[in-house]
Amino acid sequence: MNATQASPQNLTSQYLQRLAELYQSGQTSLVLERGLRKLLDYEAEENRRLLIQLTSDLRAFEEEHHLTSSTFYHRYMTGQTDDRMDFVEWASLVQMAENAKRRLNILGQPVPA
Repeated sequence: MNATQASPQNLTSQYLQRLAELYQSGQTSLVLERGLRKLLDYEAEENRRLLIQLTSDLRAFEEEHHLTSSTFYHRYMTGQTDDRMDFVEWASLVQMAENAKRRLNILGQPVPA
């Protein structure tokens, strides 16, 4: 599979393998290290922004339904709620927020309260 046929995930994996190989062989440069740091910082900032927006959206659902998102999500996942569109949206927001938190943890960044 050449670069034009490779999926984005395969390409990313190949790029990361090349970077790891450069690092392991001691062939990195200051430019590469700065670029990677900036990329990771940018990714962390985007996830912080996303999480802040998601948290705001979740609070709106919590206020409307007088229920915490964690309690709602548990009920939703155990079939204790119906499949109204707003519940599906609320559950999706909970999952998105958890994914953003995981990404921040992987990036070694604090998760906003």
